[in-house]
Amino acid sequence: MDWTPISETAIWEKILLAESRMNAEQSRLWEWIKILPSKWQQTPWGDEGGGFWVVGLIGDFVLWFNDVEDGFNISHYKIHGHIEEYWCNQDELEWAIQSILNAIQMGYAANKCGPPIAGEYAADT
Repeated sequence: MDWTPISETAIWEKILLAESRMNAEQSRLWEWIKILPSKWQQTPWGDEGGGFWVVGLIGDFVLWFNDVEDGFNISHYKIHGHIEEYWCNQDELEWAIQSILNAIQMGYAANKCGPPIAGEYAADT
């Protein structure tokens, strides 16, 4: 597989397109949590690309784009600049914003897809 990290220009294009699709409630939350995109470290999954683009912060959560899996994710962070948890959801930005809204309003968020798990797997027959 030939993979290259997403550029800052491309992350801005994803953000601007998502903003045009957000409903009013999502837009209001987005205005409060968005930050200028910046690269944060996530070891080991983000090492090859020099980190992942973080686009929002709320409490001890970070909203970031996983360019390996092509989707936005929400993870905990303890140290500014370091993403604690790796997720591989392939969510659009407005879906991730809606997940945060659901957590705030109803106490639940969408399921998260985790990293690969080492082991041997047999094909189902």
